[in-house]
This record gives sequence, structure tokens and C-alpha cells, in this order.
Amino acid sequence: MTTNNQHTRTLLTIVTEAAIEPLLTKDLEDLNTTGYTISNARGRGSRGVRNAGWETSGNIRIEIVCEASMATEISHYVKDKYYNNYAMIMFMTQVEVLRPEKF
Repeated sequence: MTTNNQHTRTLLTIVTEAAIEPLLTKDLEDLNTTGYTISNARGRGSRGVRNAGWETSGNIRIEIVCEASMATEISHYVKDKYYNNYAMIMFMTQVEVLRPEKF
């Protein structure tokens, strides 16, 4: 969708183990993240098949829409703290938002 008044932000997506959700949400709050969305996720990757059937053995998907600099700061922090010990991937996408004041 293209609008006449484009407002771009960055969508940071984190897919990781559901068991660390409380730790990650605290970190996001400590990093002054204004908001995020968490949903259950399932799939297959380098660490095998993960399903969302068990609360602590499944995966979650965290989505954060924010300024690019904030997405970079969050991703560096999360990578440094969690990548070595947990199944996790992160990716960023540029998105257009219709209510830029929310982000």
C-alpha cells in the first residue's frame, strides 16, 4: 500500500523459545520499548521441530515496530544476551505505518 504521506518505521521480529518470554519482556521494558506483540509460533529449524502445544517448549514471535535506531539497539542487546544459549532468530523489515505517533 502506498500513501501520499509515508511514514516508515522498522519492524523487528524475534522468534525464540517461549520459556524466556518473561526475561525478554522485562528487557524490552528496560530498553524503553513503547510496545510489542507476542504470538505463539511453531516450525522447524536448525534445532529441530518446535511446536506451540506446550507452553514452555514452544516458540514465540515478538514483533516490535519502532524507529530503526531503536530496532538496532534492541537487536544488538538481545543478540549479545541470548544468542549463545537459546534457539533464536531475528530479522528487520522496513514498514509503512499509518499512525506514526504510535511508534
